[in-house]
Amino acid sequence: MSSTPEQPPDGSPVIRTIAMPADTNPSGDIFGGWLMAQMDLAAGNAATRRARGRCATVAVTGMTFHSPVFVGDEVSLFADLIHIGRTSMKIEIIAWRRNRDEEESHKVTDATFVFVAIDGEGRPRPVPPAAK
Repeated sequence: MSSTPEQPPDGSPVIRTIAMPADTNPSGDIFGGWLMAQMDLAAGNAATRRARGRCATVAVTGMTFHSPVFVGDEVSLFADLIHIGRTSMKIEIIAWRRNRDEEESHKVTDATFVFVAIDGEGRPRPVPPAAK
């Protein structure tokens, strides 16, 4: 997903949500922090499913905003697991928005999230082998 595609990736988004007025700053623009939080939720969902348990965000890299999100836009977040280490995972998240009265989607942002699988005490644990 590193290149800028013309259309959202194939497959289902990890999260699909609607940007609401409560997600705006005083100027009425959607907060970048709200979008980053949605991306962290999507990456966390993908990490937890792959690690089959609790995970923690340890880094976010390369976040670039390509276009704004507006109140009422449908925001779709797609995840791509790009690397698995012994205890960590790198997950690329790409966000797309669609105006509620249109069919065309627009790329909003992308970033790479690094997660570590953790045990019940919050210590790193190995990521289990992929399920067959």
